[in-house]
Amino acid sequence: MQIITLDFESLYDKQYSLSKMSTAAYIQDERFEVIGVAVKINNEPTEWFSGTEKATREWLLKFDWGNAAVCCHNSVFDCTILSYRFGIKPKLILDTLAMARAVHGTEVGGSLAALVKHYNLGEKGTEVVNALGKRRCDFTKEELDAYASYCINDVDLTRGLFEKLKHHFNKTEIQLIDMTVRMHSEPMLMLDRGILEASLVEIQQNKEAALLEAGVEKAELMSNPRFAEILRGFGVEPPTKISPTTGKETYAFAKKDEGLLALLEHEDIRVQTVVSARLQTKETLEETKTQRLIDVCDRGDTLPVGLKYYGAEVSGRWSAGGDNGGLQLQNVARNSRIKEAIVAPDGYSIVAADLSNIEVRTLLYIAGQQDQLDVIESGRDMYRDFAEKAFGMAYDEVDTHTRYVSKTAVLGLGFGAGAKVLRNAIKLGSGVDLGETEAKRIVDVYREVHFRVVEAWRGAERILEAVRDHEAYSFHPGFLEFRVLGKHGIELPSKLKIKYPNLRQFINDQGKWEWVYDGRRGVKQRMYGPKSVQNLTQATARCIMGESLARINKRYRVALTVHDSVYCVVPTEEASDALAFVFKEMTTPPAWAPGIPLAAEGGIGASLKDAG
Repeated sequence: MQIITLDFESLYDKQYSLSKMSTAAYIQDERFEVIGVAVKINNEPTEWFSGTEKATREWLLKFDWGNAAVCCHNSVFDCTILSYRFGIKPKLILDTLAMARAVHGTEVGGSLAALVKHYNLGEKGTEVVNALGKRRCDFTKEELDAYASYCINDVDLTRGLFEKLKHHFNKTEIQLIDMTVRMHSEPMLMLDRGILEASLVEIQQNKEAALLEAGVEKAELMSNPRFAEILRGFGVEPPTKISPTTGKETYAFAKKDEGLLALLEHEDIRVQTVVSARLQTKETLEETKTQRLIDVCDRGDTLPVGLKYYGAEVSGRWSAGGDNGGLQLQNVARNSRIKEAIVAPDGYSIVAADLSNIEVRTLLYIAGQQDQLDVIESGRDMYRDFAEKAFGMAYDEVDTHTRYVSKTAVLGLGFGAGAKVLRNAIKLGSGVDLGETEAKRIVDVYREVHFRVVEAWRGAERILEAVRDHEAYSFHPGFLEFRVLGKHGIELPSKLKIKYPNLRQFINDQGKWEWVYDGRRGVKQRMYGPKSVQNLTQATARCIMGESLARINKRYRVALTVHDSVYCVVPTEEASDALAFVFKEMTTPPAWAPGIPLAAEGGIGASLKDAG
């Protein structure tokens, strides 16, 4: 298969640019214009073309896209232009920006300029800066020639960068990059505008009703100092906390702050009312998402899904991409009407499946906690099983609340959390305060039952020492072995690596040694044994999910992935067979983890909500 390296140059100005709007909105805008395009076939000399959109289409169609792999730096942009403007869909999509994120994380930066400098490949030009606001007809011949040289240079640099990065990637990861880009460049999900508009009206009416009931102005609720004065007027001292950013005392007015949430149960109904109104007025996320989806409807009825392949800093999980203009589909609430408004085209259904408690299963497998894996394999409810041990109850007598406490413990204590975290989580989720003594007792039971997990935490400290000292080390606490390659990171089953840039130790304010590394934008991130195990667990779970997605995508295009879930759009008459196929692929252990018990649940529906 030949590789076509590609780069489009297009009109932009101070208001009309990718910094102001989503990728799809930019490309679908009536102002959009291709200034020129450069194409490189394999390692042949790069060609440049500049002409009308019709002429550009005719020029592009001379290439054999159906048998080619297209390589770009930010393929979401270039391949969306190919698809939306020219109707071209290549056989395979490669993306050096996505590849660089996986290989270098936060160490180098994602820009082509930074990456080619890192690899000493050459220097990116600056002609694009001089093209601000210029349409193709505004360029002189000399200016257009300079722009052509700039674009050709970018293509040559991108091809060189691909050669540097490609050896880090196996076939599965290449397929996942292709899958991720096509979610945006060849979208399959659609939107129901009527549902979105009705939902937006409902959200706005609820906010207005909350303000009316509270008898205060919106500005008073939105301002922290003025809201604090409202509370003081009712004889309530505003709750405070220590800001993790500044280290200074500040108002505890965030939606998850316990002090604020406790006021929802204050004996004075006026306090309950204004706090409820504050929470509803400040909660703009659902309203913003709904409006942005309506804006998408203005451009068409399909939903381009912008996700970052290898978006999460350490685990490599997919995250929301800037290509969606801030539209975050990774955290849509279960009961949101947005899920009702994202639908399949006529004649098609959405097939959804979700890996069940994959992090717990992966952690147990990594740690070699065979007895707990046996519990899962037997079909017993792991949360009821732990409740038996923690509360001395018969399996069949575990009630809803006790199971909730047990579930919170099993899901939350696997990475070193203590009694305070468990107590707060249960109080926030159920309103019940276990008390410090009981919370500590449950933590102790968890660690006794999951003794191999605790041993893995302790063993992971050696990982950190090996990274710091640039030593080779094999971390093998249970059924998986991880090679530590010193400062080059910890090798995952995908052969990609977890990295802790500039990992080091220092003595903290309590006189104890503490690990830190440089995260995004140089922000210090704490590290310790249990957290390293968490990183390995989440990254390994992502490898399991990734292999399943790649296999599924060969038969049914993946339209969206959210955490450990997959959504495919399939012909309705095939939906039942497709669901069975997806379940089979989701529950097939990878060759490198043959004993891990996997399970999935899901369904079929006309919308994301119906499909589950």
